[in-house]
Amino acid sequence: MNLFKSRLSFLIIRSLLLLSISSPCIAESGTGASGDTLTKTGKEGYSPFNLQTGSYRFTVFDDSSFSRRSLEDFAFIDNEDNYYAVDCKTHNVDTVFNMPNLISVERLAHFYEVNNNYFTVLINSYSVSSEGKLIFKECIFSPIEMLDWNCLTIGALGWGQIQIANASRIDIDETSTRKKWMLKLCDYLDIFYPKEISKITHRIDRFKKVREFWESQPD
Repeated sequence: MNLFKSRLSFLIIRSLLLLSISSPCIAESGTGASGDTLTKTGKEGYSPFNLQTGSYRFTVFDDSSFSRRSLEDFAFIDNEDNYYAVDCKTHNVDTVFNMPNLISVERLAHFYEVNNNYFTVLINSYSVSSEGKLIFKECIFSPIEMLDWNCLTIGALGWGQIQIANASRIDIDETSTRKKWMLKLCDYLDIFYPKEISKITHRIDRFKKVREFWESQPD
């Protein structure tokens, strides 16, 4: 059963949204990850609880001791033994521009070496009323491989960081496959890395000149 191409996904969104907004940090920061208290450690210390949507059963991992370097804000395993790492993002629709980071290209490549791993994004869009209350507008729940590359970009951080180019515009392509999406990622990196090499070469040349300047100066 494809979790993301059925009505079931809407039921799961409802359940995950209730989980994600239970964290107080969204009200405090307005822009932070709203799932900070709903996580898993990846090691010992799991605090799993069961969530049932119709006939589909999930084990959700909730552990407040998670590392901020974790892939996920929280996670669940379904009854077909698929593991869903959920990266929870918030988007204030009243802001002009948001460009959230998703995941390092290397970490995603490693994570997707296991076929039943899914890196998913839960995006909660909201506005703030004049009384300071949060008004939720939209919720998107999707595996990263269904996010169209038209709305993504790669930032120059480490191996490269996959980012949403503008959180106000999220394009979902339900026809996309993981293989097709990952090969497209490789195409983008074939262009991205040579550009980064060119930038580094320019910076090396620049500071060769800076060195020459300072070597010619008196002490």
